[in-house]
Amino acid sequence: MYALLAWTLPRAWRAEGAAGVQRVLAGIAYGLLLEEATIRQLRAYTYGRFWVMVTDDVPLAIGVGWGLILNAAWLYTRGLAHPSWLMRATVGALWALTIDLAMDVVAIRLGFWDWGFGLDFDFFGVPWANFWAWFWVVGGYLAMLEGLQRLGWGIAAIRPWLAVSSVALVLLTNALITQVVPRAGYRPTVAAVLLAALAWTGLARGWRRVRAVPQESQIIQAAFHGYFTLAGLISGALFRPPALLVVAALAAGLGFALTHQPPHAKMQDEDG
Repeated sequence: MYALLAWTLPRAWRAEGAAGVQRVLAGIAYGLLLEEATIRQLRAYTYGRFWVMVTDDVPLAIGVGWGLILNAAWLYTRGLAHPSWLMRATVGALWALTIDLAMDVVAIRLGFWDWGFGLDFDFFGVPWANFWAWFWVVGGYLAMLEGLQRLGWGIAAIRPWLAVSSVALVLLTNALITQVVPRAGYRPTVAAVLLAALAWTGLARGWRRVRAVPQESQIIQAAFHGYFTLAGLISGALFRPPALLVVAALAAGLGFALTHQPPHAKMQDEDG
């Protein structure tokens, strides 16, 4: 994470100056705040001990990882020519979700974090609600950034810090799925929301309206998939069970398909 951050910050400065750097740093702050607040709210998982712990519960590397993924997802949406800002945020969130599909199943087997349900629970040990959360964490942040940009609120370097407030949306959805939605309808509700988002995106052909995907998005995605695939193979985590090899391959393939598309020559960006 720290090596990727050292690679990302100079590129962000060269491309956008202070605005690019502030977006990365704000994403890290958002990730740390999100993790601490979610752990305190839900007590649904615990992290292992990392080199640097910001609090007793949250490692700095996790916040850095969130910042890198959020920045890469934002840059990815800049390569979409879809006129709807909400659609771009949705596609960006689904793009980020392809990273977690392969990462989480390996990470829990390496002791990075623990959901407390064993490795046979839900999706190879990962609660289905985690994917709901990933979609809202990334989608909410991207939507807030898009909205602030369209409204012209604040200078470019300040908007990412304003978007950190979208953590309130995540905490609200946390409360919804744990306290409001009846337990009997819990998993179907999560699945229905994710499937609806996928169908909505697919029908609108949002991820097929590509101008050009920035190199930063490609590198960050490849780094996450590459690291967890390699770590999973070396440790044997991807063989417990062997079906995880298929999961990792499909997630990487979907992410690659979304990221490495030839630009659509006729698409024009209609975002004012």
